[in-house]
Amino acid sequence: MAYYNDKTILFLNGEFVKAAEAKMDFYSQSLHYGYSVFEGIRSYKTVNGETRIFKAVEHYDRLQQSADALNMPYNWTTEELITATYETLKRNNLQDAYIRPVVYAPANMSFVKNNESFITIEVWEMQPFLGDKLLRIVMSSFERPNPKAFKIHAKATGHYVNSILASQEAKGKGFDEALLLDMNGHVAEGPGANVFYEKDGKLFTPSLGNILAGITRATVLEICEELGIPLEEKLFTADELKQADAVFYCGTAAEVIGWESLDDVKFPRPWKETLSRIIQDAYKHRVIEKEYKPSLELA
Repeated sequence: MAYYNDKTILFLNGEFVKAAEAKMDFYSQSLHYGYSVFEGIRSYKTVNGETRIFKAVEHYDRLQQSADALNMPYNWTTEELITATYETLKRNNLQDAYIRPVVYAPANMSFVKNNESFITIEVWEMQPFLGDKLLRIVMSSFERPNPKAFKIHAKATGHYVNSILASQEAKGKGFDEALLLDMNGHVAEGPGANVFYEKDGKLFTPSLGNILAGITRATVLEICEELGIPLEEKLFTADELKQADAVFYCGTAAEVIGWESLDDVKFPRPWKETLSRIIQDAYKHRVIEKEYKPSLELA
């Protein structure tokens, strides 16, 4: 897909510039070593016709936390970056958009700490990252990185080499996406999304520790509490997951999307009859600030 054209504007270190004319240092530590942090954010046209960045504060706060975790200097406030993002959306005439802020490093071929960082905010139109049909998922031969090897709670660009390899492997086998285990054999997450499963009227999701604490994941937890849907965070295996009634991925890019199968083991409950589908619908309503009333009686 084309992410930009000759009219696209991005935010770069305090200025608004044409994407086609923007420059960065080819000797950047980020380019050579994958040493940068980023966020994936969405904005939506609300039912009132306004442009609203979903959970902007949470995303930009996490961007700073990621930078701090990687010892990257960070000299911006959440408020000024949110203002810059709304202006970037306005200049590109976008309401429903994907937003990608990246904090990157200067030229530095050594491993010493930098004295400065740079930032860009880019926006573009993007449909749900994993589509809108139930997914065929396959267990990956790759594991989620060891949390003792990385600051795994940080959303760092280098971590996503693992995600790219896992996703490419899955698609090469004819599946829609991969599922990764952690180093102890427990279900972790997808290449770019958190996982939930439903069993006997209750939802389950992996505990924190070896996953990215997704902002969409946190939103699902909020929705479950508001709707009275039982939920438990725990460690579980792929075999346990295959016994589920229904499963879904969630993430800013993917939003909430159900699974058809794992390793071609199909989940028995029709998607329309699941609590997971209620979560999906509630999320779609929430991001556009529309009132939601479940159409399926809660178990």
